[in-house]
Amino acid sequence: MADLFDSSTDRPDRGHDAPRPLADRLRPQSLSEVIGQEQVLGSEAPLGTMLAAGSLGSLILWGPPGVGKTTIARLLARETDLHFVQISAIFSGVPELRKVFEAAKHRRANGQGTLLFVDEIHRFNKAQQDGFLPYMEDGTILLVGATTENPSFELNAAVLSRSQVLVLTRLSLADLERLVQRAEQELGKALPLTGEAREALLEMADGDGRALLNLVEQVNAWKIDGKLDVEGLSSRLMKRAASMTSPATSITT
Repeated sequence: MADLFDSSTDRPDRGHDAPRPLADRLRPQSLSEVIGQEQVLGSEAPLGTMLAAGSLGSLILWGPPGVGKTTIARLLARETDLHFVQISAIFSGVPELRKVFEAAKHRRANGQGTLLFVDEIHRFNKAQQDGFLPYMEDGTILLVGATTENPSFELNAAVLSRSQVLVLTRLSLADLERLVQRAEQELGKALPLTGEAREALLEMADGDGRALLNLVEQVNAWKIDGKLDVEGLSSRLMKRAASMTSPATSITT
């Protein structure tokens, strides 16, 4: 796969009215920009073959935070010309689901399909999960659920039987390094870190791309001369650094 944040890809101009987080500024605009997850997105991988055949089905994306579940779902909708709707099982209940399904039915009647992305889908109880079934079966929605929990234990067998479970993994250090390089291109300057401190920063992210970009944004905002070493980085990112280097004496809040 190409780099997640390939700087050659055009991005929409959102103006200069408000600052945007680095992670938002570097959000991939196509699946070809997504870094990592080749086991899912490669040409011979499940999503690659589905898209090539034009037969995308309902999916459960299972993986840790910050590995691209929401981004992949959004880009799948774009690739397949489906209307993207995102809800969170934490903040949505039966009334919200009814509204989503009714809107999807109306959309379908007008020739537009709906990709419904449900974040934290395991938070829905069994009865709420059953509510998706008729709309999955008649094509009103294409369901893409995201979960950090094992779907075999947290999701209804009926939902699982109508979906394909795809496992997303933590980003490797090589992936994270490419992510930092893209961030530096966006920021227009290199991070003020020694080589060892840079490696420590990657380790602190623990395979979480979003966490890494938040760390990069913090480091970039510091007003310092020269380059920070590991000790200097650790003192400024105390909690994360302590948890990585000295678990027995890590600082808690």
